[in-house]
Amino acid sequence: MRVACERLVTRDEVLAHAVIDLDDAGRVVSIERDRPGARADRTLALAIPGLANTHSHAFHRLLRGRTHAGGGDFWRWRDTMYRVAESLDPDRMRAVATAVYSEMVAAGYTAVGEFHYLHHGPGGLPYAGHAMEVALADAAEAAGIRLTLLDTVYLRAGFGRAPEGAQIRYSDGTAERWLERWHSVRDALATSHPEVTVGAAIHSVRAVAPDDLGLAVGGLPADVPLHVHLSEQPAENADCVGATGMTPTVLLDLSGALSPRTTVVHATHLTDADVSRLGAARVSVSMCPTTEADLGDGLGHSEELHAAGARLTVGSDQNVVIDPFDELRRLEGGARLASGRRGVLPTPVLWDAATTAGHASLRPDDPTGIRPGDQLDLLAIAPRSPRLAGARPQELLTTAAADDVTASIVRGSYQESSALRERAWDAFEEASHAR
Repeated sequence: MRVACERLVTRDEVLAHAVIDLDDAGRVVSIERDRPGARADRTLALAIPGLANTHSHAFHRLLRGRTHAGGGDFWRWRDTMYRVAESLDPDRMRAVATAVYSEMVAAGYTAVGEFHYLHHGPGGLPYAGHAMEVALADAAEAAGIRLTLLDTVYLRAGFGRAPEGAQIRYSDGTAERWLERWHSVRDALATSHPEVTVGAAIHSVRAVAPDDLGLAVGGLPADVPLHVHLSEQPAENADCVGATGMTPTVLLDLSGALSPRTTVVHATHLTDADVSRLGAARVSVSMCPTTEADLGDGLGHSEELHAAGARLTVGSDQNVVIDPFDELRRLEGGARLASGRRGVLPTPVLWDAATTAGHASLRPDDPTGIRPGDQLDLLAIAPRSPRLAGARPQELLTTAAADDVTASIVRGSYQESSALRERAWDAFEEASHAR
């Protein structure tokens, strides 16, 4: 396949009349610039690289527009989320994930990390054939998005508390049984959905006991991406210190969970020492500004974490908003509100968060980019969008919106955003009426 871009905007430059040749797997064979009028299978007037969504809970989309009137806080919202989790089976999970992933691709996300913990049926009875995990893989295939399935260990309700209610469906009982199931899931999807990357996640320090943290991390292959919710709420920090004498960051570090393959999610309520420890470990940080604002989580430490050596990425989390450009604006906006300054995160940092750092968080050894050998993901951007009029090309990420994405190319497959939005609507209708 050959793709021609009249303008291809990247982190560092604008390539005029770029021509990219792809192999059958959608990898870059060659790229040339200044080739006006070159023959191509697809011609894009204005293009940017595909963007990465490093944190998603697909089924949380069922809560969008249904929780605001009641007020409350994160913990009240969580009770509502648990009730939705109780209603899900593999068919409904497939439908809602197809809707969410289709909306993501239409908005500009070409890769997603699905932080997945709803493994089992009512009462914790396992599904045959890893049905929930297969449902998510099926949905990603239908939507045409690159999926990293972050299969999550979740063993308790909190410090010293057994799983209860919907949490029983999340738990494998022990870290050893979770590891057995994790390896089985990876083997099964390698056959049925080889395009899916199977990663791993620790739900949080409140959901996995200290001894089990070390077992879970030690039982995984060293190259597997590892994600974990970290310090989203002050109550979690206080409970952890009370039970262990350590902050969640220190506990994770001493358990061997912090390394360059690790992505910590939120990292909102940190001490200065936590920030230094995360930076020294060279972790990635998935910040989810639309969710953190929606749930009243608070402003994070993006400036300090970046300065300490951590890599910033963005995620849509509960999918109350699916718009990578909005996440990036809010990431910088939050840093401005916290510091009282503008331009706290330079434009190249935002590009890295959305592209190279984000994709590396999901597939560390399989780069997405425009160099020969890279997987190529491209977005077609409406060249005459009023939002972009007069803007410098490199500032496109903070001026565009999801509606400006008109098409995508992922693994060599071209999809119009309008068709993806129709698919998202239909799949969500199916999910909403399924019980």
